[in-house]
Amino acid sequence: MTDDLFAEPPAPAARAAELRTQLHHHAHRYYTLDDPEIPDAEYDRLFRELQAIETAHPELLTPDSPTQRVGGRVLDGFTPVRHRVPMLSINTETDTEPSGARNFDTRVRRALGLAEADAPVEYVAELKFDGLAMSLRYEDGVLVQAATRGDGEVGEDVTTNVRTIQQVPLRLPADAPPVLEVRGEVYMRRDQFEALNDKQRAKIAAGAKGEKTFVNPRNAAAGAVRQLDSGIAAQRPLSFFAYGLGEITPPGEGGPDFATHFEMLMQLKAWGFPVAAQTALATGADELVAFHQRIGASRDQLPYDIDGVVYKVNALALQKQLGFVTREPRWAVAHKYPAQEQLTTVLAIDVQVGRTGKLTPVAKLAPVFVGGVTVTNATLHNEDEARRKDVRVGDTVIVRRAGDVIPEVVSVLVEKRSGEPEAFTMPRTCPVCGSAAVREEGEVDFRCSGGLFCGAQRKQAILHFAQRRAVEIEGLGDKLVEQLVDAGVVKTLPDLYRLGFTALAGLERMAEKSAQNIVDALEKSKRTTLPRFLFGLGIRHVGEATAKELARHFGQLDAIMDASVEALSEVNDVGPVVAQSIHTFFEQPHNREVVEQLRACGLSWEEGEPAARAPQPLVGKTFVLTGTFPTLSRDQAKDLLEAAGAKVAGSVSKKTDYVVAGAEAGSKLEKAQALGVAVIDEAGMLAMLAPDAQGLNL
Repeated sequence: MTDDLFAEPPAPAARAAELRTQLHHHAHRYYTLDDPEIPDAEYDRLFRELQAIETAHPELLTPDSPTQRVGGRVLDGFTPVRHRVPMLSINTETDTEPSGARNFDTRVRRALGLAEADAPVEYVAELKFDGLAMSLRYEDGVLVQAATRGDGEVGEDVTTNVRTIQQVPLRLPADAPPVLEVRGEVYMRRDQFEALNDKQRAKIAAGAKGEKTFVNPRNAAAGAVRQLDSGIAAQRPLSFFAYGLGEITPPGEGGPDFATHFEMLMQLKAWGFPVAAQTALATGADELVAFHQRIGASRDQLPYDIDGVVYKVNALALQKQLGFVTREPRWAVAHKYPAQEQLTTVLAIDVQVGRTGKLTPVAKLAPVFVGGVTVTNATLHNEDEARRKDVRVGDTVIVRRAGDVIPEVVSVLVEKRSGEPEAFTMPRTCPVCGSAAVREEGEVDFRCSGGLFCGAQRKQAILHFAQRRAVEIEGLGDKLVEQLVDAGVVKTLPDLYRLGFTALAGLERMAEKSAQNIVDALEKSKRTTLPRFLFGLGIRHVGEATAKELARHFGQLDAIMDASVEALSEVNDVGPVVAQSIHTFFEQPHNREVVEQLRACGLSWEEGEPAARAPQPLVGKTFVLTGTFPTLSRDQAKDLLEAAGAKVAGSVSKKTDYVVAGAEAGSKLEKAQALGVAVIDEAGMLAMLAPDAQGLNL
């Protein structure tokens, strides 16, 4: 006792290390196991002691310290991170009924060459979380980087913010491999989402500026992760589930030698990562179906949002054998549930005007929570659809998030209708500019004829023109375009290039440096390419690919502007509808005037001679594609055949000349064999397309 009383306190470095170990242990007990060993007050006392030591001795602060979860520094932006192992997406089973599970099992067994009498395949069945995919990289047991999925190849470094998530370990046990990338999902619980929105509503009621409520837990979670101020991120209640691996030290160099996916998940759990309790082994299709039904029945009772379940072949050796198709694993599938539906009331029917002038009726709804989202608008698509469903103001309707993305009105409960509200009729004038609304023959949509005169189209036309894939005017975003158009400063595209520094600097919230940046960006954008310029004009049906084909075929803009419908139809990827759209666009005097004014403002691009007409050795031949090809996607194969003059049909008939069959070819191959149609593989098709094949008797 006497020795203890007079013993010297441990050195700051030793005490800090001891506190970090204790706090990591207790945080794991509290946040992951939900089984705390000490009261909150004791945890807070230890935490404050560590904070005091690190404040007095900054050199002792480590990246894995629990104090680093609270955030602080405001970042200038996010650094791109190239994933060492791509974060690939998985295929979605289109059959949302339980039978979709059987479809997946059938595909797996067929790919593995299993007969009906062979043993069932073992799977791991997991939840499909509705959150933000995340990759956590640990080196020597310490979290060194957290990155979003991004485009699968390159994400964003959000390490500072992810450190604020209590369920994400900052340091791993000693048996963790030297390099470990854990893949998982950042999400927000429903109760925490509601509590967060309650706080936001209180701030708004108190008159706070710039505050808003969040639409759904997923958006709130993604917004928190992508906060530049990690102090704000730390205030948002986020959670994490692990479900896979990225890069990991190989077994021969100190890494684990897993035989199954489930074994890997259990090891992640042992290392301190949360793994959903519902994760289960499932043997064969029957158990996959049972899992799908069980989770579907309890979906609404889960404390967080899911939009389906995921099935993965358990044995890693079988995963390797199955491999990938177009960068999606054959050994996994996402099986979504049918879209959720709710009742609500139609408060009004508005008409929105799109960039191309399309008029779309939109039902304004009493707010309703459907499929994890608070829905207030639902598209009625067009006048015919609105009349078919007989949607009227005041009606009680069933609203659904079709595909869990686009809210739509499914049907009307006519028996609940009060009185005789008027049936919807599309206005014959544009609700924005008052120009005539016209409906072309054979079209279901009405369109505003006001063109660039229409304010709604004007804003979208400018944004389309200025986007990165078109002419690209850096910094010209939604808010600035809205200011410029609403103030009457910009009425047509050429007006952009007449903007001066003074006009820009005079706009509200526009600093001098920002104004100069826009002036510089406008000047830089004047040098572009013909395909970018064509795409930027926003001609209906003309996307990036078509713009490139037009530029390649004609070589010069004037030739495109003066081309007849027949001449335009000769361009690859341009059919009668697209040709008519292009011809109609350049027939309008105001559109030609815009082009000439843009040229007068200094926009320029390289032009050349029309491209030589490519040889078309397969003219008059009809092909049908089926199965998966070794090197080409189905679309790529179709493009090559059509460029060579062939017709690509969707079904096999006596008129079919060739069926190109790849792996997993189905009924089309069987029908071709029954009809005696020639069957070739990808190599045979490519041989026909080769220059020296043009003289062959095809």
